[in-house]
Order: sequence, then structure tokens, then C-alpha cells
Amino acid sequence: MGLLDRINNGSTAGVASLRPPIPEMEEQAEPREAPSDLPLLRQAPAEEAAPLDLNVRRMNLGAGKRNDPFRYIRERVQTQLLRESNRYLKLDDREAVMAQIVTMLDDALAQEGVQPARVDYMRILDSIQYEVLGYGPIQILLDDETVTEVMVNGYDQVVVERFGKLHVTDVTFDDESHVMRVIDKIVSPLGRRVDESSPMVDARLPDGSRVNAIIPPLSLIGPVLTVRRFPRQPLQAEDLIRLGSLTRDMSDFLTAAVRARLNIVVSGGTGSGKTTLLNVLSSFIPDNERIVTVEDAAELQLVQRHVITLESRPPNIDGKGQVGIRDLVRNTLRMRPDRIIVGECRAGEALDMLQAMNTGHDGSLTTAHANSPRDVLARLETMVLMAGMDLPIRAIRDQMAKAINLIVQQERMQDGTRKVTAVAEVQGMEGDVLILQNLFEFEQTGYEGGKVVGDYKSTGIRPKCYDQFQAHGVNLPLSVFGRVLLST
Repeated sequence: MGLLDRINNGSTAGVASLRPPIPEMEEQAEPREAPSDLPLLRQAPAEEAAPLDLNVRRMNLGAGKRNDPFRYIRERVQTQLLRESNRYLKLDDREAVMAQIVTMLDDALAQEGVQPARVDYMRILDSIQYEVLGYGPIQILLDDETVTEVMVNGYDQVVVERFGKLHVTDVTFDDESHVMRVIDKIVSPLGRRVDESSPMVDARLPDGSRVNAIIPPLSLIGPVLTVRRFPRQPLQAEDLIRLGSLTRDMSDFLTAAVRARLNIVVSGGTGSGKTTLLNVLSSFIPDNERIVTVEDAAELQLVQRHVITLESRPPNIDGKGQVGIRDLVRNTLRMRPDRIIVGECRAGEALDMLQAMNTGHDGSLTTAHANSPRDVLARLETMVLMAGMDLPIRAIRDQMAKAINLIVQQERMQDGTRKVTAVAEVQGMEGDVLILQNLFEFEQTGYEGGKVVGDYKSTGIRPKCYDQFQAHGVNLPLSVFGRVLLST
């Protein structure tokens, strides 16, 4: 009796599409006699999980898999299935594909005269399923909601981020060509490529997860793949409040700021949660406005009805056809946008963004890498100069003072949590100096039991933009600022 028949008779729950992958993974992770080559995660509670020892550069986690006696059969079935999928089998019909996998695997095992143990059979079946219907060995990690980042460091080491901490997994690839096949499967549908002539690529998964790949000769350890996952359901302001990323008063203020069409820059370091916060701020935009988003790889998940998503394009194999962020920002001005959202300003597009903010496109949002609100202003000066315009510094600062209303600083703390550490208002210029005033800030008071200890506080200052709230009919009580000490 084939596996499909046994499944229909209810005698097994082996097919991964019929059982939740993570609970099964946890059940197999405990027995000591389980084969070392199973694609299992070393699961542990968040508070007990040991962080990755970065001094251990390479771990021989894939020795069992490289000696897999069923590798030939597995690859044979995968190749045959993919060949037939080009003819008549539709990969989007998961049930039909799974039935075909079972049939082909049973036939291949019968032809070889091999009868593997059930645990080996299920491992082969899962591996083929992940390879054909997903992204190979890392598919089980991408299906795990607790994993926020997957990092493939060569073919024999895969690291994940959980709850802000890094953990080594037992997941490995067969070899470097196996990693390259998965990378190609990700980037090809987007019209992008990665090879020796173009060894770096940015891409995204269908769910919006951000992907970066870099291969030899630039990478000396083989192909390196990094996938930053985003929740299937975009986080809302209530989720950030519950997670302690900001307070209710801060959320109410930022909601009012977006509805009152203030220009906002979200700043922070890599992995600090800038895109997530930008997505939350974007959700406050009224549903009747036309929104144009500009990104290197489309990641924002806006729920409004009238959203136009633009994505940059790298050069083709002849080095032509590149369309950068700056080109797209300029094009948005001809698309009658009510709001312009730029995923990140990295270079000369900062000048075009500032000009858009100063020419009637208020309510725009963007992000920038910086360690503090004050650093954002310095970085924007540098990025404007990268546009190739020979502008005096005072002219640049004057544009920033008139264009930017708020800077929201986001940081990833020592314990892996993300927090909005400052909300600052750009209040104008005094001489050649931009005036910046914190309205809310997070003050860390200690680090106890592996957790950051601190409090959010309001500076008690009535923001200069408060009158703009009233002009747009946005009612925000002064109580959100605590005890108002003075008005600016």
C-alpha cells in the first residue's frame, strides 16, 4: 500500500501539508537516537535559548546529510517531477503534486529495491516537497512564525534569528550548487539574476520577505543567502504597544501626525524595525488618498485601496536598463500622489525627496540609517551632496528645516527587543544650526535578567506642529505630552 493510500485511510500523518511542521519538528528534536541528518531546529524557550557563539565560525552540521544514502533517489525524483511539471503538472496544485511525489518516490524505491525506515521515508518525502514546492531546506524555517531572519552561511551552516537572538540550526544544504538553485528560484521570477558577472542581488519572496544573496568570488565561504521575514499579518499600532515598542501616548501622537500630513523620517540601525514601523505609520493614512510607494524590493504591506507600488530595477546582463530609486521618486511627482513613501533614502534620492516635501507633497514618509535623530540630519546632508549638486550647506539645511517635521528613532536593544527610543521635532534653524527637540524618549535604567529595564517619558513640551493638527481637524489632547512645561 502506497503512502497516499495510508494517508487516506488515516494510518499516518506524515505528509507535511497535512500536519503542522513545527510541532512535528519539536517532537523529533528530543530523542537522542534521532538521525543527525534530519532537518530539525534546536528548539528552546526564548528565555533559555543560548545565543550563537560567533567565535565558532564553521560547524560540521551537515556531515550526515552529505553521506545520505538516499540522496540519489531524492534528486532523481525531484528532477523527474520538475521535468514533468513543465509539461502537465501545475505546481500550484499542492494536493496533486504531493500525490505525484508519493507515487514517484514509491516507484523509485521499488526500482532500487530499497525499503527505508519510516523516519527516513518521511525525511525524503519532506525534502522533495520542500525542494519542489518551496525553497529547499530553509522552507521549514520560513514556515516557522517565530523565525524573523534566516541566514545561510555557505551550504553547511544555517543560522536563524528568534526573539532578537541568533541560533544555529541543524538545517544544511547538499552542496554549494544546491544553495545556488534555491537562490535562482527566488530571484528568477523577479527578472533578476545572480552570477559571476553580477554576484550580488536584492530580491523578495511572494510574502514580501526581504532577500539578499552574495556569491563567489565576492563571498569566500560560498553562496550566502539572507532572508528577513515579515509577519504574514502586518503589525498594527496595538501590537507595538503590547510588545513595549512604544506607549499609547506616542501612538496617538504619531497617528495624529500622519493624519495631519506631517513629513516623517524613521531612522535606526540595521534590523532595528524601521520598515515595520514605517508600515504601521503608513496604515494611519486615510483610505481615500492616493499613495505611491518606492522601494528597492517591495516590502511594505499597505491595506489602503489606492496604493501604487514601484520597485527599482538593476541593470541587465549588458549593463543597461537600470532604474534607480531616484528615477522612481522623480517619476512619482507626475503620478498625482497624495502621499509619497520611500522605503529608504540611501543616496541622491534624498534631494528629490526633500524637494517633493517642499513642493506640496506633504505627509511623505521615508526611512534612513542613523544612530540618533541628530545623526539623521547629518546623513541627509551627505546624501544630498551625493546627488551631485554643488549646494551650500546652509541651503541644504534650510530645505531640511522646512521639509522634515518629525524624526522617529527606532533601536534594537541588547535583549533583542525593538523600541522607539525618541520622537523628535525639527523646529527650524538658528543661524546655521538645525534645532531639534525631543518630544518623547526612552530612558534605559538598567539591564537585569537578560532584559532591558527603562521607562518612556514625555519631555512635556508642546510641539510646534500642534497648530497643524488643529488646521487639519485632528483633535489631540495636550495630555499626551504629559505636563506641558512650555510651548515652542
